[in-house]
Amino acid sequence: MSQEHNESLQVQQIASLKPKHFADLIRAAQLIFDPTAGLAGRHLEIDWQDFGVPDNVEQNLKELGQQYQYASPHIPSDIIWSQLTPETRIWFLDNKDELWHFEEAFPALDED
Repeated sequence: MSQEHNESLQVQQIASLKPKHFADLIRAAQLIFDPTAGLAGRHLEIDWQDFGVPDNVEQNLKELGQQYQYASPHIPSDIIWSQLTPETRIWFLDNKDELWHFEEAFPALDED
């Protein structure tokens, strides 16, 4: 495939991203940074590759999760997009509809 064709496909994929996808990404990043959600005295070691997150993407998402640790996940998409590495952008586009599974695997500790 030509470079132009690849760029055209990526633009089409980016256009398919919705605010909920970015909110799901922020929630996933918050969990990757701190899977215990700040619960004192609790420490979890997670192999994020088991969840389909490559090491280089994990590092970028940890940084994002740390930056937005206590923030609402509803951050403007252009701000989030600009902080993603090229590898994380590709991973995000490929996994945008699966990110909600992270929250299911790590439900909030104060929920019934």
